[in-house]
Amino acid sequence: MAELKLPCDESAIRHLRVGETALLSGRIITGRDTAHHWLCGAFREEVAPFLQGSIIYHCGPVVRKNPDGSYTFVAAGPTTSAREEPYQADVIERYGVRGVIGKGGMFDKTRKGLQKCGAVYLHAVGGTAQSLAKTVVRVERVFKLEEFGVPEAMWVIEVKDFPTVVTMDSHGGSLHETVAQASRTALSKLLGL
Repeated sequence: MAELKLPCDESAIRHLRVGETALLSGRIITGRDTAHHWLCGAFREEVAPFLQGSIIYHCGPVVRKNPDGSYTFVAAGPTTSAREEPYQADVIERYGVRGVIGKGGMFDKTRKGLQKCGAVYLHAVGGTAQSLAKTVVRVERVFKLEEFGVPEAMWVIEVKDFPTVVTMDSHGGSLHETVAQASRTALSKLLGL
């Protein structure tokens, strides 16, 4: 099992391979559809330093505001990543992002972007939102909360031992494509094609 400290450099990412488990500790940033669209609209200098060398988590968290004004993550499950396919490779390259966490995988544009930039796609297990929220040790800050709302805002969080599996690596490997191809082959055999 790999232990990845964030932010990190490209060499740390290039060591990760498809199928390997990775525990993440350090800074990650949540971002879904609205955030990705906003990041691609123009270069966002205010958030760029938090993205550099870090990982974007496709997550619409449930967050509680505490009496002292701080925030606590209550649920932090992954959301389906395919919706970010039009944006992800561009965001990775523009901001120096080292990886993406989500569920369901991504496609060829993102795969090529991961390979070019030295980044990975990490799968988080769906249905574990409360357990994953327990890995969030601190909310550092939040961008666009009022404009985007809680699920779509960009939450800069510190995590400890956040569990993931590398399903797309920086060498062009994709567990999602391997499984899809095996499924197509099995279906063809079943159908007698």
